[in-house]
Amino acid sequence: MRWLWIDRVTELIPREKLVAIKNVSLAEDHLHDHFPATGEWPALPIMPAALIIEGMAQSAGILVGHANDFKEKVVLAKVSNASIDRDVMPGSTLRYTATIERLDPAGAMTKGLVELLVTPGEGEFQTIGQIDLMFSHVDQNMAGLAFPEHNFVFGEGFRTVLRSSGIAYPG
Repeated sequence: MRWLWIDRVTELIPREKLVAIKNVSLAEDHLHDHFPATGEWPALPIMPAALIIEGMAQSAGILVGHANDFKEKVVLAKVSNASIDRDVMPGSTLRYTATIERLDPAGAMTKGLVELLVTPGEGEFQTIGQIDLMFSHVDQNMAGLAFPEHNFVFGEGFRTVLRSSGIAYPG
């Protein structure tokens, strides 16, 4: 995957919880289109909610993948609940906390909490959203479809985030 929507994993309790950080920067191209200046209105760069959801999906997906030493290809199957109550602007820091509610051979259900850093010097975060996700272990699909042997979900980008966060990636 080319686009990573998390910068660092700050906490990992295997098979239970993962906490990740995303620093939102005006250097990210999507912010220049969402929303550009028009006529008399200045630009209003806001991180799209879909990308905040993707950041949670990546955080929770790593947690689910880590539970089986990344032997499974974990794919997002369903967003069962998503609410985001505040806009996120450049210069903001998001914290994603993903917890596993259920894990079995077919996949997993996770609950996610999205928080925004409101007091940088003190590290105070405010909850701005909740995102509940379901994941499938794609090789365990009921149709019996064959997928490539290599783990196309957890590519080099994810391995780099894990290594830089001090988390061992098997292989």
